[in-house]
Amino acid sequence: MQNIRSLLRASTACLLTVGSLAVSAQEYGFARGEIGESPYTVVSGWLQPFQEEGFAFGGNSAIWAETPDRIIINQRGETYLPYPIPDDYPGFAGALGINVLTEPNRRVWQNCLFEVNADGETIAVWDHLDYLCEGADGPGPERIRVNPYDPERKLWVVNQTHHEIHVLSNDGSEVIATYGERGVPGNDATHYGSPQDVAFMPDGRILVADGLLNHRVVVYDSEMNYLGEFGSQGDGPGQFNTIHSLAVGPEGRVFVTDRSGVNGVNLFRATDDPGVFEFERSIGAPLGLPLDIIVNENDFWITDLRPLRFVNFDFEGNIKYTWLVPRDLPDGYLEVHTFSVAPDGTLYGGDNQYGRTQKFVPKPDADPELLIEPPWFAN
Repeated sequence: MQNIRSLLRASTACLLTVGSLAVSAQEYGFARGEIGESPYTVVSGWLQPFQEEGFAFGGNSAIWAETPDRIIINQRGETYLPYPIPDDYPGFAGALGINVLTEPNRRVWQNCLFEVNADGETIAVWDHLDYLCEGADGPGPERIRVNPYDPERKLWVVNQTHHEIHVLSNDGSEVIATYGERGVPGNDATHYGSPQDVAFMPDGRILVADGLLNHRVVVYDSEMNYLGEFGSQGDGPGQFNTIHSLAVGPEGRVFVTDRSGVNGVNLFRATDDPGVFEFERSIGAPLGLPLDIIVNENDFWITDLRPLRFVNFDFEGNIKYTWLVPRDLPDGYLEVHTFSVAPDGTLYGGDNQYGRTQKFVPKPDADPELLIEPPWFAN
């Protein structure tokens, strides 16, 4: 962790040296290509605390911006704060020097799922679902995704520590299905080894990134019947040393991040066999620790560590743009573990270490080519 922080400080210092000019053909840690300014402005202090006194947000590991005025957040429990709390406490644990990821003794499994509006005000806390993350001996919740082809807009919630994936009604009132078996890792058709993500093909197939223990993507039909799997452990093209996230793009493309960064983002393609996906190329290697991914019509964005940044690639593997994410408070990050773009173009990023989600709005003069669009899906 100290090495990561040192790299982040060095990266920020280098960027400040060049001011607002983009830098080409220079490297800051794993950052390469054209490094420029962020096209967004952070809305300082956006997420409004709702916790009882003595508690703060935990790691905001999963976000889904369903509409401009409804953002669903899955956090890794809440964080128990030291006493007394300073009078100028801004509402998140990181401001007190607490790292909510590396201090699990402060984690309390409560208020794991909640929804807020565009002003960061609480709409509802789904504390009736706390049992889905209770008892985890690790970080627990990992992702929230929605199948864009599902008229009911059900929520898919991935819990890595319990080896489970839950399907919830859109309003959070009902757990419709659970896949995997709590506390029982496995590598067959119905068990997972710390799953990380889920994605959806236009023809109804469902892909599960299974993930930290199994280094594979499992392919199911629309009813979650097993069709096949692809990927394996290793340092070669198309292999993984753990998987962190995945996303579907046009023309049968599937992008899968190698969490180790050795193989960057592995691009696979669907074939005529619904259970078979063929490896096409690795993109961006080496990376630091790729975190999350959004695929658009012609390119994709990831967040990555060492230094912390947003990176834009085209489908051929060329870096189009990079902007660094500063760690300095009040608006900095230690880890953009998850990011989501609302239909109006507003960007949200969850910090898994400072413990909060922040809102990014496009700058008035931002180049539209540098803005992240909502995830691609087939119309």
